[in-house]
Amino acid sequence: MRRHAGLGLCSACWQKHPGRPFIRGEHLRDQLTNPPTWLDDFVGHVAARFCVSRACGLITSLGRLLQDEHPNSPQALLERSRRPGRSMGTFARALEDFFTHRGLALPTDQAERLAAGRRKRRIDAVPGPLRTAVAAFDASRMRAQDRARRAGTRPRSNHTLETALSILRDLARFLTEHRGKDDWALTDVHDIEAFLATSPKARKRRLVVLRQFFRFARSPHIVLIDPTRTLIVKERNGFRGRTLTLDQQRELFRRWTTDDQVHPHEALLGILALLHGASSTQVRTLKITDIDAAAQTVRLGKRPHPVPLDPASWTVLERCLDHRAKWPTTNPHVMVTKGTKAGRSPASTAYFSHALDDCGYPPRMIRSTRLVDLVNTMDPKLVAAAFGMDPQATLIYLADHIAPGRLPDQHP
Repeated sequence: MRRHAGLGLCSACWQKHPGRPFIRGEHLRDQLTNPPTWLDDFVGHVAARFCVSRACGLITSLGRLLQDEHPNSPQALLERSRRPGRSMGTFARALEDFFTHRGLALPTDQAERLAAGRRKRRIDAVPGPLRTAVAAFDASRMRAQDRARRAGTRPRSNHTLETALSILRDLARFLTEHRGKDDWALTDVHDIEAFLATSPKARKRRLVVLRQFFRFARSPHIVLIDPTRTLIVKERNGFRGRTLTLDQQRELFRRWTTDDQVHPHEALLGILALLHGASSTQVRTLKITDIDAAAQTVRLGKRPHPVPLDPASWTVLERCLDHRAKWPTTNPHVMVTKGTKAGRSPASTAYFSHALDDCGYPPRMIRSTRLVDLVNTMDPKLVAAAFGMDPQATLIYLADHIAPGRLPDQHP
């Protein structure tokens, strides 16, 4: 082994030395003719969030960008650091977190690029003769989304747009494979009914999208008659989801409050959904600043008032905070994963969709159980006010509820 000339360390110890990123940053500053003023801050930023070797690699990557012939403004560096493909890379994410947190650059459009790629894959899966109309429909929806953003109204989310394209893709495949039709103008009401019958539970959602598409297709005369005009949903407006029994709720409560082998993220998401009706989005975006340790309350999403936590819930929250404290992170969110500990973004929706896999029940089912119980034992308007929901949203949970004394056999 050869010892390091400056510090007298062997190679293995030198590779792990915490001062390596700062030494690498000093060397980079000496190599640059006009080093940026934020260079030292960036070195400290990556040194506090990454291991020694990864931090040195990021500083080396920054040096290559600063020494090329292109502009070295923060926004230009951020755009050039992005890798092609579905992930822009660790280096680009580190630069984005550093520049946007200090107001030196605007965030990238990585989310929009990924959404555009998902839409393109769905359009490409449409059979050729029917693809042009679907692409035109998607373009019109994107223009409507842009207008809504500029007008300050509520634009359709990327998930809504992608779901609509998935439904049209499935319909196009159904027409070509099972009905022998390769033109939208040949579609009739019997084709639509047969397609809706393939998934009865999704009839309402599918029919809404198909009505929007054929309404659009009539304008450029892709079709002359709307085949969905006379169709009806044929389903009642009410809660049809599954709920937990009382024994199942007790089993989950004991699992999340007494079993130390359960992951803290699972316990926190489950207990907040079971006792406080919290959604996955509310727990996903929960930050350290939303916690009031003195009053033992948290702020969940857009709820108008802080939510007081019972001793069991507060104990689970403290266990999750202890788990977070083991990560060297400055991420402001309560739930920090391996992929988000170096940045400031919340954990992905995919992570939360599988956080409760070990307990065997999805988060929506657990939350619906709490909402059904509250709405049927309290005034739905009070529940809506406490949860920050629209009053009409809580009424669907009263679909099968009959007030005591209203049945014929209970009349005097």
